[in-house]
Amino acid sequence: MVGGPLSLGLRLGARAAKNKGNQTGCAYGAANGYRAWVSVLNHEIVSAGSPETRQKQMLLLHGIYGAGRNWASVARKLVTERPDWRIVLVDLRCHGKSPPFSPPHTLDACVRDLAHLEEHLGRPADAVLGHSFGGKVALLHARRRAKQAPAGTFASAKLPASPTPRTLPQSGQTWVVDSAPGPWSHSPSQPRGTAWRMLEALRRNPGPFASRRRAAETIWAEGFSRLVANWMATNVVEGDNGQEWHWRIDPDDMEALLRDYARTDAWPVVESAPPGTSVHVVKARASQVLDAPALDRIRTAGQRTGRVFLHEVEGGHWLNIENPTALHRLLADGLAQQRFS
Repeated sequence: MVGGPLSLGLRLGARAAKNKGNQTGCAYGAANGYRAWVSVLNHEIVSAGSPETRQKQMLLLHGIYGAGRNWASVARKLVTERPDWRIVLVDLRCHGKSPPFSPPHTLDACVRDLAHLEEHLGRPADAVLGHSFGGKVALLHARRRAKQAPAGTFASAKLPASPTPRTLPQSGQTWVVDSAPGPWSHSPSQPRGTAWRMLEALRRNPGPFASRRRAAETIWAEGFSRLVANWMATNVVEGDNGQEWHWRIDPDDMEALLRDYARTDAWPVVESAPPGTSVHVVKARASQVLDAPALDRIRTAGQRTGRVFLHEVEGGHWLNIENPTALHRLLADGLAQQRFS
């Protein structure tokens, strides 16, 4: 395999769909009895198995302002220990290198994008992991799969060439990393919190910048940590003239996604986990995203259904950076329990 036994960065989607014989960055999809060309999310496949090895598949979803590559180190380590899995690092709509999509920009739209991606990949996911914003998208993905699949089927089944609601199977595992399932306790019309602060910083500092470093310094000057500022600066790209750097994320698109996230209630997925689906909620102990009442609801759901699990891990909200070792151990052990149907 090119680049050694570990293959990272098989880029498909908008800029490299030609690797799949697809020159337009689109997938030929089926919906409601008619066919249409649909854009496909940019993604990278991380695999440590040989092309002949049958592998289960996980979709990994980043948080707001993020990109799939934020989780690349976690994915590489995970597939090295679990070569029977491959991980698809996804750039959600309006993020990373994914192609432009038409509004409305909502969580339901993100879920539809994932369905198109699964069809493009030729199979559905056996597991979906979402961090923060991506965690709620992962829950809604499980809900959609449950509505469209007959009970007792699982995502390790082969996806038909033109799937219909009756042939789409259910997702085996849904991992929600430090993400609150419910709507925000305060009104989405009165924004607050770190994500909203970052949105305001983007609007105050639209660029262009002389360099990526200068963009990071600008965000740091807004009161964010160096770590967050440097991470946020990965969202600036070099302009055509090679002298200016621009944001590749649009503040209006980010606001639309955040407002929909704030008003969306995914508790029904947690408290009534779809048959054939296990829900794993990961709580970062140093984070305030999941409060005590939320933890109690998760525990109660687990006791009632036997398919909802709460895992508490030391570290802050960015567990993939702050405690990747503990997160790896948790995921590696959990994925080992998922079997082919």
